[in-house]
Amino acid sequence: MEASNYAVEFDSFSERYYIKAFAKKHKSNWDKTRDDIDDMCKRIDALLRIKKADLINSVGEHKLVKLDFAVEGTKVGPSKSGNRCILHINENLHLVRVLFVFTEGEHIDRPNITAKWKKVIKDQFVDLGVIFSL
Repeated sequence: MEASNYAVEFDSFSERYYIKAFAKKHKSNWDKTRDDIDDMCKRIDALLRIKKADLINSVGEHKLVKLDFAVEGTKVGPSKSGNRCILHINENLHLVRVLFVFTEGEHIDRPNITAKWKKVIKDQFVDLGVIFSL
């Protein structure tokens, strides 16, 4: 049974701070990579079911999800690349919002990467920080 598609939107915070850096670094490969992220998010339920995306937290109709991705043309797989998307899924609206994308160790420094991206969520997306008790 095919999962129904979700609408996908990239948050303006993500656009301003993180996607801009990816686009500059990866130039022509970024557009294809962004399309790939969009396609994956449209079928996020299937990716969660087969463990290709990580459910971080679920509260009512809201889910916080981490998705690994590879940049097109780099020949490095999603998990090894360190490239991650943090997603907010609203089941009622059937909407996936890409909150931000980052590379571990580059955009968010080690150690305690999880604590650091959770702080970004808490600071930049106050409503989600409250929902997920971050």
